[in-house]
Amino acid sequence: MGFFETFYTWIENILEDLGLRGDLLVAGRTLTLVVLVVLIAVLADFISRKILVRIITRIIERSKSVRDDIFLKRKVFNRLAHIVPALIIWLTTGFVFAAYPELAKLVMVATKIYIIVVVLLVVDGFVDSLHEIYHTLEISKNKPIKGYVQVVKILLYFVAVILVLSALLGKAPTKLLTGLGALAAVLILVFKDTILGLVASVQLSANKMVKPGDWVEMPKYKADGTVLEISLNTVKVQNWDKTISTIPTYALVSESFTNWRGMEESGGRRIKRSVNIDMNSIRFCDQEMIEKFRKIRFLNKYIDEKLAEIEKYNKENGIDDSVMVNGRRITNFGTFRRYIEEYLRHHPKIHKEMTFLVRHLQPTEKGIPLEIYVFSNDQAWARYEAIQADIFDHILAVIPEFGLQVFQNPSGSDFQKILS
Repeated sequence: MGFFETFYTWIENILEDLGLRGDLLVAGRTLTLVVLVVLIAVLADFISRKILVRIITRIIERSKSVRDDIFLKRKVFNRLAHIVPALIIWLTTGFVFAAYPELAKLVMVATKIYIIVVVLLVVDGFVDSLHEIYHTLEISKNKPIKGYVQVVKILLYFVAVILVLSALLGKAPTKLLTGLGALAAVLILVFKDTILGLVASVQLSANKMVKPGDWVEMPKYKADGTVLEISLNTVKVQNWDKTISTIPTYALVSESFTNWRGMEESGGRRIKRSVNIDMNSIRFCDQEMIEKFRKIRFLNKYIDEKLAEIEKYNKENGIDDSVMVNGRRITNFGTFRRYIEEYLRHHPKIHKEMTFLVRHLQPTEKGIPLEIYVFSNDQAWARYEAIQADIFDHILAVIPEFGLQVFQNPSGSDFQKILS
């Protein structure tokens, strides 16, 4: 006779000595066993949570690694401890409710569902912990895996739901899965965005199209800022005005967007602006202007070299320089353009190894644009804007020194001057 049979008989004898007979004896025996099992389960829960978990916690806290602390933060071991009392109830239910098979079946189903839920929470916490540990690695900056983690969680919850339904209906999980095959089309329709998001997440990660921290611009979704998070269904972007825009993950694959990561990694940020010069103010330089330009620090060497080059050319070609239109001559506009080039080359905030252009654009009814196409070596937005402003403040201020005028449409004050 085994231990349980002996224990069973011992309880029965005690209850008979108390005068219980028949159904009362069976009910009393079952109730006594229930109380004992509950007490054992409570004791086991106390030992597992208050003693074993604390021992594990102290071991982890004393370890030098900080990654195992993440399992504590996610309460993986605390959740795992809840399985112990459930297992005790699971193993003893058939013995405790031997006289009540229907009740035993009900308790077994409830305990089974409880164990499934606890195991699900443990695995969920474990997956979250692994994801957080992954974020401590350098590779996580370029390869976010949140989309994959969400897929794993969806599969876990799907399996848990199947097992719970299997326990409630008393059918094998394989039969339930076979029945769900008929609902495949409906499931695909319901989870369309999730499926598209999964495929998009794989493409975004594999092709390194976007990652958290990138500056992206997608006007259709009013997104222009830093990527905060890439999940299975959405990409969260914090715009420069601190608002949050959400973009469907699959939209970053199916539609176009601008990622400014290349600019950030290049070490430079483009400055591309132009000033419209009034073409009526462009003319040949006379001797007075030449002497004035010689005194400008960035132009003295250029003026001497240019005059020598022009004089040599005109002599070699027999040019009669008594007529202004003959031969080659220095213009105030060309000299101004050279000044801007030298000014920018000596500017400490201009990148010297990237594209550097100061050029004329097609003349229009608003004058001839002089375009500045260079790169600053400071990419921070506020400082970059300050650099642009500083450069164009200077350009606009020195234009009159070259006998040039900026073109702008006449305003009310201009008409007032004419009338007066």
